[in-house]
Amino acid sequence: MKKGHIIGLGIIAIAIVIIMTSIGDASSYESFSTAWEMKQDGDDKAIHVVGQLKKDGSGQVTGLEIGEDKTSFTFMLVDNEGTEQKVYYNEPVPADFQRSEQVVVIGSYREKEIFVADKILMKCPSKYQETDVQAAGM
Repeated sequence: MKKGHIIGLGIIAIAIVIIMTSIGDASSYESFSTAWEMKQDGDDKAIHVVGQLKKDGSGQVTGLEIGEDKTSFTFMLVDNEGTEQKVYYNEPVPADFQRSEQVVVIGSYREKEIFVADKILMKCPSKYQETDVQAAGM
Protein backbone atom coordinates (compact mmCIF):
# COMPACT_ATOMS: atom_id res chain seq x y z
CA MET A 1 0.00 0.00 0.00
CA LYS A 2 1.04 3.51 -0.65
CA LYS A 3 1.58 6.04 2.11
CA GLY A 4 -1.39 8.07 0.82
CA HIS A 5 -3.75 5.10 1.21
CA ILE A 6 -2.57 4.43 4.76
CA ILE A 7 -3.02 8.07 5.72
CA GLY A 8 -6.47 8.11 4.11
CA LEU A 9 -7.55 5.00 6.04
CA GLY A 10 -6.23 6.55 9.26
CA ILE A 11 -8.30 9.70 8.70
CA ILE A 12 -11.42 7.63 7.99
CA ALA A 13 -10.86 5.58 11.17
CA ILE A 14 -10.50 8.74 13.26
CA ALA A 15 -13.69 10.19 11.73
CA ILE A 16 -15.60 7.00 12.57
CA VAL A 17 -14.40 7.12 16.19
CA ILE A 18 -15.47 10.76 16.52
CA ILE A 19 -18.92 10.03 15.07
CA MET A 20 -19.44 7.03 17.34
CA THR A 21 -18.51 8.95 20.50
CA SER A 22 -20.82 11.84 19.61
CA ILE A 23 -23.71 9.44 19.01
CA GLY A 24 -23.11 7.92 22.43
CA ASP A 25 -23.48 11.34 24.06
CA ALA A 26 -26.83 12.05 22.38
CA SER A 27 -29.46 12.65 25.04
CA SER A 28 -32.93 11.23 25.05
CA TYR A 29 -35.96 12.79 26.65
CA GLU A 30 -36.75 11.60 30.16
CA SER A 31 -39.62 12.16 32.56
CA PHE A 32 -39.52 13.94 35.91
CA SER A 33 -39.87 10.60 37.72
CA THR A 34 -36.79 9.24 35.92
CA ALA A 35 -34.90 12.44 36.71
CA TRP A 36 -35.76 12.11 40.41
CA GLU A 37 -34.68 8.45 40.44
CA MET A 38 -31.36 9.47 38.91
CA LYS A 39 -30.91 12.12 41.61
CA GLN A 40 -31.62 9.58 44.36
CA ASP A 41 -29.04 7.23 42.81
CA GLY A 42 -26.45 10.02 43.06
CA ASP A 43 -26.44 10.87 39.35
CA ASP A 44 -26.48 14.67 39.06
CA LYS A 45 -25.85 14.94 35.33
CA ALA A 46 -28.13 17.22 33.36
CA ILE A 47 -30.97 15.50 31.53
CA HIS A 48 -33.62 16.57 29.02
CA VAL A 49 -37.27 16.60 30.11
CA VAL A 50 -39.90 17.51 27.53
CA GLY A 51 -43.36 18.75 28.42
CA GLN A 52 -45.97 21.44 28.08
CA LEU A 53 -46.62 24.52 30.16
CA LYS A 54 -49.50 24.12 32.60
CA LYS A 55 -52.49 26.09 31.32
CA ASP A 56 -55.96 26.84 32.62
CA GLY A 57 -59.24 26.24 30.74
CA SER A 58 -58.87 29.44 28.71
CA GLY A 59 -55.36 28.53 27.55
CA GLN A 60 -53.51 30.95 29.85
CA VAL A 61 -50.26 29.74 31.43
CA THR A 62 -50.61 29.12 35.17
CA GLY A 63 -47.88 28.92 37.79
CA LEU A 64 -45.52 31.42 36.13
CA GLU A 65 -43.74 33.44 38.83
CA ILE A 66 -41.16 36.04 37.78
CA GLY A 67 -38.52 37.04 40.35
CA GLU A 68 -38.39 40.59 41.69
CA ASP A 69 -35.26 41.39 39.72
CA LYS A 70 -36.75 39.81 36.55
CA THR A 71 -33.61 37.74 36.05
CA SER A 72 -35.14 34.43 37.14
CA PHE A 73 -38.51 32.74 37.12
CA THR A 74 -40.36 29.55 38.00
CA PHE A 75 -43.10 27.80 36.09
CA MET A 76 -45.11 24.59 36.10
CA LEU A 77 -44.28 22.00 33.44
CA VAL A 78 -46.31 18.86 32.71
CA ASP A 79 -44.16 16.06 31.27
CA ASN A 80 -45.35 13.39 28.81
CA GLU A 81 -46.37 11.12 31.71
CA GLY A 82 -48.65 13.84 33.11
CA THR A 83 -46.41 14.68 36.07
CA GLU A 84 -46.56 18.35 37.08
CA GLN A 85 -43.30 19.84 38.33
CA LYS A 86 -42.17 23.29 39.37
CA VAL A 87 -39.13 24.35 37.32
CA TYR A 88 -36.68 27.12 38.24
CA TYR A 89 -34.66 28.95 35.58
CA ASN A 90 -32.03 31.55 36.53
CA GLU A 91 -32.42 33.69 33.40
CA PRO A 92 -35.08 36.18 32.23
CA VAL A 93 -38.27 34.81 30.66
CA PRO A 94 -37.55 34.08 26.97
CA ALA A 95 -39.58 35.87 24.32
CA ASP A 96 -42.76 33.99 23.33
CA PHE A 97 -42.29 31.62 26.27
CA GLN A 98 -45.99 31.59 27.09
CA ARG A 99 -46.91 30.74 23.47
CA SER A 100 -44.69 27.64 23.38
CA GLU A 101 -46.28 24.38 22.26
CA GLN A 102 -43.60 22.28 23.95
CA VAL A 103 -40.75 23.09 26.28
CA VAL A 104 -37.57 21.09 26.82
CA VAL A 105 -35.77 21.77 30.09
CA ILE A 106 -32.18 20.65 30.46
CA GLY A 107 -31.08 20.37 34.07
CA SER A 108 -31.47 18.29 37.22
CA TYR A 109 -33.11 18.15 40.63
CA ARG A 110 -31.51 19.96 43.53
CA GLU A 111 -34.40 18.97 45.83
CA LYS A 112 -37.71 17.12 45.33
CA GLU A 113 -39.92 20.20 45.13
CA ILE A 114 -38.07 21.94 42.28
CA PHE A 115 -36.28 21.00 39.08
CA VAL A 116 -33.49 23.45 38.20
CA ALA A 117 -33.11 24.11 34.47
CA ASP A 118 -29.73 25.12 33.09
CA LYS A 119 -31.19 25.64 29.62
CA ILE A 120 -34.65 25.89 28.07
CA LEU A 121 -35.56 25.00 24.49
CA MET A 122 -38.96 26.01 23.14
CA LYS A 123 -41.06 24.80 20.26
CA CYS A 124 -43.21 27.78 19.37
CA PRO A 125 -46.19 27.75 17.01
CA SER A 126 -45.17 28.79 13.55
CA LYS A 127 -46.53 32.07 12.28
CA TYR A 128 -46.67 30.42 8.87
CA GLN A 129 -48.74 27.43 10.00
CA GLU A 130 -52.06 28.81 8.72
CA THR A 131 -50.45 29.72 5.38
CA ASP A 132 -49.16 26.14 5.03
CA VAL A 133 -52.64 24.73 5.60
CA GLN A 134 -54.13 27.04 2.99
CA ALA A 135 -51.39 26.17 0.52
CA ALA A 136 -52.18 22.47 0.99
CA GLY A 137 -55.74 23.17 -0.18
CA MET A 138 -57.53 22.58 3.13
